[in-house]
Amino acid sequence: MQVRAIGLVLLGFLAGPAPAFTAYLNAASPQTVYLQVGVGSFTNNYLNGGQPQNNSTVNNETVSIAANALGNATAQAMTTNSTQTLSFWDGYTYCSVPGQLYIGGFYRTTGATTAAAQVVASVPASLMDATGDTISFSTISWVSSGNGDSGAEVFPTASFIAGGQQNIGSMASNSWNESCWAFSYSNRTVPRNGTYTGVVTYTLSSP
Repeated sequence: MQVRAIGLVLLGFLAGPAPAFTAYLNAASPQTVYLQVGVGSFTNNYLNGGQPQNNSTVNNETVSIAANALGNATAQAMTTNSTQTLSFWDGYTYCSVPGQLYIGGFYRTTGATTAAAQVVASVPASLMDATGDTISFSTISWVSSGNGDSGAEVFPTASFIAGGQQNIGSMASNSWNESCWAFSYSNRTVPRNGTYTGVVTYTLSSP
């Protein structure tokens, strides 16, 4: 069983009250996986009997860098067009936009499965502009946190790899997990002026 969520990363260059959040669920039928990256949909909060819904929204992470700052090795904060701040676990305001992107979901089993479900990102080698110029995806990283967090994150701080399948985190059976990601671009090179885009696809797969 698996579920996918898609996220877009875009770069533009200008000329000139909880621990790191994991909650435990009661086993129930049917076995269910739910992954949300950015904006998602729920009929209500999970604690109030809500059910996950499909949502086809693709959220962006963007940054524009002025010519006089390009390549100065000062990391540039990226922002999202996601409006998701609330956790569908209980309605708590967990993330802050536009500086953070919500990632979360749950893995509920019937009680017989104990192996964790895995969240994997499919990462292109590079972001690319309209003329074929590229920037490595490894120049983009994120810091994982959340309002009221403490302790280790289920979806921890990391950088993208430059192409391939990247393990993002895992969900123990019968658990709800979430984090807020603040992305940044390393800004250590001077690429050709342009708009560079790339799509990362996130997949949650259960055993």
